[in-house]
Amino acid sequence: MRFFRSVIFPPNLCVISSRRQFNPSSSKPQESTATHAVRRNVPAMDVAVNRDAFRQAVANTLERRLFYIPSFKIYRGVAGLYDYGPPGCAVKANVLAFWRQHFVLEESMLEVDCPCVTPEVVLKASGHVDKFTDLMVKDEKTGTCYRADHLLKDFCNEKLQNDHTLTAEKAAEMRHVLAVLDDLSAEELGAKIKEYGITAPETNNPLSNPYPFNLMFQTSIGPSGLIPGYMRPETAQGIFVNFKDLYYYNGGKLPFAAAQIGQAFRNEISPRQGLLRVREFTLAEIEHFVDPEDKSHPKYSEVADLEFLMFPREEQTAGQLARAIQLGEAVSTGIVNNETLAYFIGRVYLFLTHLGIDKDRLRFRQHLANEMAHYAADCWDAEIECSYGWIECVGIADRSAYDLRAHSEKSGVDLVAHEKFPKPKEVEKLVITTVKKELGLAFKGNQKMVVESLEAMDEKEALDMKVNLESKGEVEFYVCKIGKNVTIKKNMVTISKEKRKEHQRVFTPSVIEPSFGIGRIIYCLFEHCFYTRPSKAGDEQLSVFAFPPLVAPIKCSVFPLVQDKQYDSVAKLISKSLTVAGISHKIDISGATIGKRYARTDELGIPFAITVDSTSSVTIRERDSKDQIRVNIEEVVSVVKEVTDGQSSWSDVKM
Repeated sequence: MRFFRSVIFPPNLCVISSRRQFNPSSSKPQESTATHAVRRNVPAMDVAVNRDAFRQAVANTLERRLFYIPSFKIYRGVAGLYDYGPPGCAVKANVLAFWRQHFVLEESMLEVDCPCVTPEVVLKASGHVDKFTDLMVKDEKTGTCYRADHLLKDFCNEKLQNDHTLTAEKAAEMRHVLAVLDDLSAEELGAKIKEYGITAPETNNPLSNPYPFNLMFQTSIGPSGLIPGYMRPETAQGIFVNFKDLYYYNGGKLPFAAAQIGQAFRNEISPRQGLLRVREFTLAEIEHFVDPEDKSHPKYSEVADLEFLMFPREEQTAGQLARAIQLGEAVSTGIVNNETLAYFIGRVYLFLTHLGIDKDRLRFRQHLANEMAHYAADCWDAEIECSYGWIECVGIADRSAYDLRAHSEKSGVDLVAHEKFPKPKEVEKLVITTVKKELGLAFKGNQKMVVESLEAMDEKEALDMKVNLESKGEVEFYVCKIGKNVTIKKNMVTISKEKRKEHQRVFTPSVIEPSFGIGRIIYCLFEHCFYTRPSKAGDEQLSVFAFPPLVAPIKCSVFPLVQDKQYDSVAKLISKSLTVAGISHKIDISGATIGKRYARTDELGIPFAITVDSTSSVTIRERDSKDQIRVNIEEVVSVVKEVTDGQSSWSDVKM
């Protein structure tokens, strides 16, 4: 067993300690490594060194105890691919089980399971074929590929943190580059890389100009190769294309939510940061369909009083820090767009903190204007701080009606909902009348697709077109099915509003989408739960994962105090009873000392250890406090079940 000596984690820089990590009642916010270092006047370089050392200590323990390892390790592995070992699989299964309980069961969601292989036409409609790209550069001599924005970002951050000769003017310029990084075109990104003299990290060779690289894995469906497809980059599209059937299954009622857990694939240019950026990963996604005219939520009051770190876009652009905001206040002041979006933000907060994520290193950051898709009403990311910085782990977005409209237009199938009126209503109805002769002359074989796109416009888009046609005589219009803009002239379409009596309202629902990166959440959980403590002799540091029982890979261990046939028999009897009760456990009847066996189980994050030291009663030891209680053998399973199921706390059973 490998241990990490205290020199790795000096007290003033320890990212996590058992006492600081698990103290939800404390009124004092817990500090990040960087904040703590600044307060103690520790040089920035020391912060980076200790952060790297902490990360390496966590990684060493995770790999040695087989939580996860590089895939195809005997063949030197492939970047961005990892295998979960037995304890890692158990943690992941527990996280997903709680996700289902917290969201699918609690909200009566409709769970689906769709194929990973997706026909090209589906991803063409969603925009992934044309737009799911990153800008890439190549080492001109070796051909090694890098994400262009990552190289520029790393260069600017390195200069800002460590170059003391940097002028105030140059520092301000680099901060501006970081702020607008997502908005830079390929040409602008390339110009900055050349201006700053950025070269390939490993070789210092010159780099090519940036160019777009589609992140999807392409394949073909069937032996003919005539049906192009991709490995899905997200699970959401399977839900959108099934909306019509799900709506019918739900009795034609809104709102409702559909959920899916599954694998997604992204051919990352230069994967790094372990489980945080990989090429195959597990997503858990929810699509909550709601009337765009009524985004209230019946259970909003249950989360309105929650208060946690939020980072609105105005405070980001003003250079301020995230601050604690009550969720109800965020809605009433317009920081969060609507109640349904806020409800899911609150539920995500509860989900993550129940898993064991430190509430003081969890924030909800609102997307800046340059990050938002044009159709989105509002978007927030749940970001968790770890040794790599703030990591986006959950996205919660109000995607408006974009997805259903895109698939309706491409497929020709109406993906709409209906609201029946108690009695007929006189309403103003948008009427779009296309002049097929003029459209046929202009677009020939594409006439039908242009007509369908025009007739599928929503009211705002149509009225904007009407204004432009009246003032300019023509307008550029994007047609999804042919994937390009066309010029629509005034003589090709008439747009008006007429009064009609209607018995029902037909509309395209909006979608609120919480999307969870399970691997990222699990990695941050590993870091938040990891700490070291001195051995009994004080000569070495022992590694501990302080997982809550909810997610611990194994709930308890069982071992005899000493090698004795009677004790072994009692241990096996307890083991059998634990199995019947559905409690995962590990039995250890080796001859190792009790201290070493405790250390082994602590390193796996097992919260409770049952030690057999008599034939009538046993001790139960709690991992973090190391406190022990004595219980009768007949009661041991019920006591362990109580605390692992969350029915009682350790403090309760100690009384």
